[in-house]
Amino acid sequence: MPASSPDATETRAACVPDAAAGRRFDAVVAELFPEFSRSRLSLWIKSGDLLLDGRTVRGRELVRGGEAVSLTAVLDVQTRAEPEDIALDVLYEDAQVIVLNKPAGLVVHPGAGNPTGTLVNALLHRDPSLEALPRAGIVHRLDKDTSGVMVVARTLQAHAALVAQLSARGVHRQYLAIVVGALVSGGTATGAIERHPHDRIRMAVRDDGRDAVTHYRLRERFRAHTALECRLETGRTHQIRVHMAHLKHPIVGDPVYGGSLKLPKGATPELIEALRGFRRQALHAETLEFQHPTTGEPVRCSAPVPEDMLNLLKALRDDAAAAAARR
Repeated sequence: MPASSPDATETRAACVPDAAAGRRFDAVVAELFPEFSRSRLSLWIKSGDLLLDGRTVRGRELVRGGEAVSLTAVLDVQTRAEPEDIALDVLYEDAQVIVLNKPAGLVVHPGAGNPTGTLVNALLHRDPSLEALPRAGIVHRLDKDTSGVMVVARTLQAHAALVAQLSARGVHRQYLAIVVGALVSGGTATGAIERHPHDRIRMAVRDDGRDAVTHYRLRERFRAHTALECRLETGRTHQIRVHMAHLKHPIVGDPVYGGSLKLPKGATPELIEALRGFRRQALHAETLEFQHPTTGEPVRCSAPVPEDMLNLLKALRDDAAAAAARR
C-alpha cells in the first residue's frame, strides 16, 4: 500500500479585471478561481493565504481593478478512505483526467455497508493526491451493478470544468440497455424524478421531481425484448432504470424496478437460463464524450459490452431465429 500523499500545495496568480472595480474582494476571487468553493476561499482570505497586492485584506474590502491576486495554500483532505490495490480498467489517462471502464458489482463510493472495496478506495491507491478532491475526483457515478465508462478528475480545475459541462448538459453519455417488451420505435422520456414517497431505496417519476430527460432508440428487436441505445440529457439517480420502468419496459434483471420474469412463448431453454441467471440490470455505459478540461479538445471513450450482456444478446438472437424457423 502506498504511503499517504504529501500535502498538496496550490499556487495561483491573477489580476483583478478593471470591470470589477468597486466589488468585494471575496466575490471577485470566487470568479477568478471558480474551481474552489466560496467557503474554502473565505478561509484562505482569513488565513492570509490569499493576498491582494501582496497584503492580507478582508473579504469585504472593495477592489479598484488591476491589483495582483496571489494564492499559496495547502489543500486539506476532502476524501477520507483507505487506499486499496484494486485493479482498474483505464481507457484514457493524463494529468487532468482518468477515464475508466467500471465493472458491474463495483460500488463507486464508500458507505455504511461498503466502507472498503469501492472505486474510491481503488482511485486513492492509484493516485493518493486525489484525497484533496471532493469524492476523489468522481464527478458522476454509475450504480453498483451498471458497468461502463466513467470519468474522474485529477485536479480541482478539471473537476470544476467537468462539473460545469455536466450541469450545462454538454457531456455525451450513451448507454446500452436490454429491456422487457418488443418496442416498435424509439422516443424521449421526460418524467421528472425524485425519491419514492414510501420506499427510500427507490426513485420514482413524480410531478414534484427534478427534470429528467432520456432519449432512446431501437438498436435490436427480439420477440419479447429490445436492445436500446439510451442517451442521457440529465443525470438523475437511477434515471434510465426509472424511466424505462415508468414506460412499462423495465430493464432486464433490474432487482429494484424490473418486476417479474418475462419469457416469450416457446422460449428456448438457453434463453430461459440466460434470463433467469441474469442477476443485475442489463445496463452498460457504452460511450462517454466530453471536452478536455484544459485543451478543450473532445475526448471520446467507449467500453466494450461485458460478457454477461453479450451472452444474453446471443440467447435472445438465437431464440428469435429458432422461433422464425418454426413458422
